[in-house]
This record gives sequence, structure tokens and C-alpha cells, in this order.
Amino acid sequence: MVDDALAQELIDITDEDRRLQAGALGDDFAARLAHRRVTVRNGDRLSEIIDEYGWPGPELVGPEAARRAWLIAQHADRQLHLQRRVLDLMTETGQDRTQVAMLRDRLLVNEGHPQIYGTQIAGVVDGVPVPWPCVDPEQMDQRRAEVGLDPYAVHVAKHAPARR
Repeated sequence: MVDDALAQELIDITDEDRRLQAGALGDDFAARLAHRRVTVRNGDRLSEIIDEYGWPGPELVGPEAARRAWLIAQHADRQLHLQRRVLDLMTETGQDRTQVAMLRDRLLVNEGHPQIYGTQIAGVVDGVPVPWPCVDPEQMDQRRAEVGLDPYAVHVAKHAPARR
């Protein structure tokens, strides 16, 4: 049975994260700090939720709120212990393979290791997103396909800024 109140809480707290995210990517120190505070607070709350309920997957909170729980972990870049914990829980409970792959890459990059699936972008060169270093880049698209991700070139084309 879906816990509607918990689902709504996960959606609400990630709405704030999403609203502040654009400022986090800019040069405005106050905006970056505001986003950091929200992601840390959300990570702390997700830890409490996991302590009480276990992983808040679709069976507990529905598919959208479960995606939002993953998003909290994905953005918890200053709480690597939480990212590790969530990665373990999502893997053990057979959660969405694409989300698991993205979180695995995020954690690897945060720990200073090459990523596996090329989901984490280091920057943009000449309008083209460039991934952080990746293990065996020649096999990256094969690994991406195995977890339901588009080939890297297709992904980049979908998310590249429109050129005029």
C-alpha cells in the first residue's frame, strides 16, 4: 500500500531542490549555498526515512516519489555515506537499473574514480557535453544499453543546447 503522505513529502522536498538547482550551477555564491543547504537537509531526511521504512521504492511511495528519493541521493554529493547506502539498498532490492547506474557513476566520480556508464558530465566543450573519465570508454555504449540508457551520442543530442 502506498504511503501518500510520505510520497508527497518526497515530492515537495525535491521540488525545492529543483527550483534552486539552476542557481547552484552559476557564479552566485549565495545561490550555490542555498542549494547546498537544501540537498544536505534532503539527504538527512532521506536517511531518516530509510531508517524508518527501508528504501522508499515504488511499492511504498509510488513510482514518482521513488524517483524523487533516488534524486535526493543523486544530489547528495557531500554525503557520500548516504550515496553508498542508497546504492546498496537500490541494488539489493532490484530498483530501476538506470537509476542505479546513474547513482553508481555519480558516487564513483565523487570518490575520484572513473565512471562506468558515462552519465556524469565534467563540462561542455564547444557546446558538446564531455563526460568525466570512464572505464573502458570503447565499451561504454554497450554497458549503457545493458542498463537501459541511450547510447551516449543520442543522450548528448537530446540534451545539447539548441544552436541558433
